[in-house]
Amino acid sequence: MAGTIEVLVPGGQANPGPPLGPELGPTPVDVQAVVQQINDETDAFDGMEVPITVDYDDDGSFEIDVGVPPTSELIKDEAGFDSGSGEPHEDFVADMSVEQVKKVAEQKSTDLLSYDVKNAAKEVSGTCMTLGVTIDGEDARTFKERVDDGEYDDILVDDAEAAA
Repeated sequence: MAGTIEVLVPGGQANPGPPLGPELGPTPVDVQAVVQQINDETDAFDGMEVPITVDYDDDGSFEIDVGVPPTSELIKDEAGFDSGSGEPHEDFVADMSVEQVKKVAEQKSTDLLSYDVKNAAKEVSGTCMTLGVTIDGEDARTFKERVDDGEYDDILVDDAEAAA
């Protein structure tokens, strides 16, 4: 490959302006083709910031790798708010169900350090804590303790793990 460009773009809404245009302009690739492919591949993440890597060759060919949006963006989208709390341990901006936390954990699983959904959900709850998001009406720290105690195993442990 002749080069690599890494940028964050709004899912399904990339355009030839910044940040893509100035990065792609000096390369031999068709900027409009890159933008169109990015929009096609990120449409499911509508409006969320999505990490994109564009690898290109001197002949103008390119490959696009679409990453998973940051955990905070997935939480904001799932819980329906725009900005985290300025005082996340006192002022809460949203509440998520355990099922919603599980959904975010599954979406983000390839980027997390966890080997299973249960521990991935605990990682997601850490981000919830910093954003000022409660889980099932309780502080995210309480959620982690309850997960460790097995209270959410019926939701967070999949069939393969339960059989092990």
